[in-house]
Amino acid sequence: MYNHIMKKEKSHVIGKVIQGSIAMEMGIEPGDLLLRINDNKIEDIFDYQYLVQDEHLDVLVRKKSGEEWLLDIDKDFDEDLGIEFENGLMDDYRSCSNKCIFCFIDQMPKGMRKTLYFKDDDSRLSFLQGNYVTLTNMSDDDIDRILRYHLSPINISFQTTNPSLRCKMLGNRFAGEALKKVDRLCRDGSGIELNGQIVLCKGVNDGTELERSIRDLTRYIPNLQSVSVVPVGLSRFRDGLYPLEPFEVSDAGEVIDLIEAWQKKIYSEHGYHFIHASDEWYFLAGRDFPEADRYDGYLQLENGVGMMRLLIDEFKEGIRDISKERLKELPKIKREFSIATGRLVFPCIMDMANKVMKLAPGITIHVHEIINNFFGERITVSGLLTGGDIIGQLKGKELGDFLYLPENLLRSGEDYLLDDVTVGDIEKALGVEVRISPDSGYDLARELFGIK
Repeated sequence: MYNHIMKKEKSHVIGKVIQGSIAMEMGIEPGDLLLRINDNKIEDIFDYQYLVQDEHLDVLVRKKSGEEWLLDIDKDFDEDLGIEFENGLMDDYRSCSNKCIFCFIDQMPKGMRKTLYFKDDDSRLSFLQGNYVTLTNMSDDDIDRILRYHLSPINISFQTTNPSLRCKMLGNRFAGEALKKVDRLCRDGSGIELNGQIVLCKGVNDGTELERSIRDLTRYIPNLQSVSVVPVGLSRFRDGLYPLEPFEVSDAGEVIDLIEAWQKKIYSEHGYHFIHASDEWYFLAGRDFPEADRYDGYLQLENGVGMMRLLIDEFKEGIRDISKERLKELPKIKREFSIATGRLVFPCIMDMANKVMKLAPGITIHVHEIINNFFGERITVSGLLTGGDIIGQLKGKELGDFLYLPENLLRSGEDYLLDDVTVGDIEKALGVEVRISPDSGYDLARELFGIK
């Protein structure tokens, strides 16, 4: 049923209508504007998803002609209308108002693409994309919406539970007070799951302050499922910023010892380990990674917690399966190629390459460690390597028939690196085919052998 009405409303552009959907049957088209559902304003995707569940909907849309239609729709509960929006969030992203002493975006040089300088601090992106939020940008209404719509999990950057120290670290006088919002999220029966992060800065929130934070955060178990501790990343572009120092080998050992002591205590009380040191601490300390079951199901892979343990274990599984399936074929495989990786994981990738070459002597793998000259040698993770460094350091090197680059160099759906150098640019400059290696260790094993 179509009713023509005229009314000024906040609108959301429909980008796609699914074939055979309710929306298509009702005549909704890409480019139309969604205005209201059941006379409720729609601020963002969460309002939409909540309102669209009802069995009876009055959907107000504005056609490209300017005409407004009120569509009377009966459907099954939870049945989707078949609409996708041009802006997936259906609202502007909220930018960060903090002046964190450890912010990596403040350590980036000028002249890079504008999107790299945007600091988000949006609880909705925490739910949708796993981003971490500081709570300083959240109102009481935001907390109400999280509880009402049951947006879970929410990822929180704690840094410290010391209110005054948190204000200093985040450069925001409200940062300490914002911690009280966690109490509301973790109230009895809320069902909201949280994950936490502590960016550790030497001489600031480590040592006794880290111990205090861990102790305080255990109060939020079981809502708070995990907390990662990651070392601050320090680029060479820190002129005029807070004077932070890099962690040394002995520092890393102390951080690990503190965290592992708390893991034992928390596990005995709650049955999971809760607090986790990121892989960088184990690399820096020269220690073996914890066994798989200490990572509680790998809740913080995106924070570099357990990534190497999972990769190593999956790679071993891949090698075992290949040995069972193709052991007689392996000596016949002939191929030569190269792998480029960051300094942090270079030893592990080199060890994997040696295992492959031992099983298949006809395979030659050149593993190249790329130093991050762009951001500085203290930045050792592969995901922050630039195309310029890769080209500059591999020019004239033995590369074989193709070059593998890690998948985390590329942003989702894109083919260019942080410095806007594309995969095609690297191929042209080095005269070699570039392949993107899979994240899965199991798939990586098969890829290196050339077995699909």
